[in-house]
Formats: sequence, C-alpha cells, structure tokens
Amino acid sequence: MTEVKVVNGFNIYPFESKQEFVEYLREEDPRKILIALNAEKLIKTEGDLKTIINENIGFPDGVGAVLALKKKGVKAQKIAGAEFWLNIIEEFYKEKSFYLIGAELEVIEGTIEKLRRKFKGIRIVGYHDGFFEEEGFERILSDIERAKPDVVFVAMGSPKQEFLMNRMKARHSALYMGLGGSFDVYTGKLQRAPQFWIDNNMEWAYRLIKQPKRIVRQVFLVKFLYLLARGKL
Repeated sequence: MTEVKVVNGFNIYPFESKQEFVEYLREEDPRKILIALNAEKLIKTEGDLKTIINENIGFPDGVGAVLALKKKGVKAQKIAGAEFWLNIIEEFYKEKSFYLIGAELEVIEGTIEKLRRKFKGIRIVGYHDGFFEEEGFERILSDIERAKPDVVFVAMGSPKQEFLMNRMKARHSALYMGLGGSFDVYTGKLQRAPQFWIDNNMEWAYRLIKQPKRIVRQVFLVKFLYLLARGKL
C-alpha cells in the first residue's frame, strides 16, 4: 500500500486490492472506523464528518474516489463496502466476535441467520435493528460495552452511521465499519447491480435507473467530476 493520499482535504487509504486491505487489518489491528468514500462524501463540507474520516480509515468505495487517486498517480482499486464486510468476516470469524446494527428487525435477523449458515461457529455477540431514539442508543452502547465485540458493523446510511460509530468508539474500542444498505442487499430485499455494471464502474447508473429519486445524490458525482477535471480537488 502506498502512503495515505489527500483529496479535497480527505485522507484516503489507496489499497490496491481487497486482499491488501484485509492483510492491513490483520497486521495493524486498527481499532478504528472503516469509512467508504465516494464522490458525495468527498465534496461535502461538514467539518465534523471530515474530522471523523481523517481520524479513521477512509477507503475508495466509489469510482469518483478511484479517479481522484488515479489523477494523483496512485493505483487503487474500488473496494465496495457492500462486499468487503463479508471479506472481513471470512478472514476473522474464527477468532473475532461481531455485533450488528441496522435495517429492519426482519432483515437483520435474516442477515444473522444467513451468516451463521455460511460461517459455521461465527460469534455474533449482539445485534439491534436500525430504528431507535437516543434512549435506545444508550441501551445499545451499554450492550456493546457488556458484549465487548471485536468488530461492529453499522448499516444506517451515511453520514448518520459515521456519527453513531464515532460515539460508539469513544465507549468501546473495536473495529467499526459503516455498511449503508448492505444488510438489505445480503438478504435479497434489495438487488445490487448486475456484475457487468459493477465491472464497468456503472453501478451508480444502474441504481439511478432503479431509483430515479437518487438523481439528487448523483448531482454530487457530476460536480465532483467537474471539479476533478478542473484540478480543484
């Protein structure tokens, strides 16, 4: 892995492969938050979010992040968080414990059932759906302190999940990772783009076709590419 690069003030770890990323986690054992970076995150200006990203491990999850690194002369692979959390489980499930938060109760219970079928002996020491108020979050924090998981996955959508994980990390040291809608994809409630679209960096377009209201979010990608082309990132 080359040194951490900066794009628009955000630190990005330019891993060249998922395997390199996994090996980094094994060798370094970082008790930090893994944050998927795409064009939308990289041009947001919320100071608190930028601080959280730069204090943890941001990785290139979107084509925008990969193109920005390429323009800096850095070879990096797009690492989809929707897949990489399963690589983490596959690497560590025999030795580490896990805690899951997010999605509807039916979805997270289906996620756990599927994980236990695939990864025999996996230690899931707690879970909670993604619908709770502040009082409920305090109970989750207490449960995490009790269970002492090594890895915590939070599928709540960004940037909410980043702010929540930052609070969790202050109470319990662990490896955290935000997953957005990954539990819905894993259980089949949501369909991810076909492999052709993924391989050709067009997953964003497929999602836009399936969910036209995402057009507001895709404006960030257009703005990002414009700024990148003008050398302003």
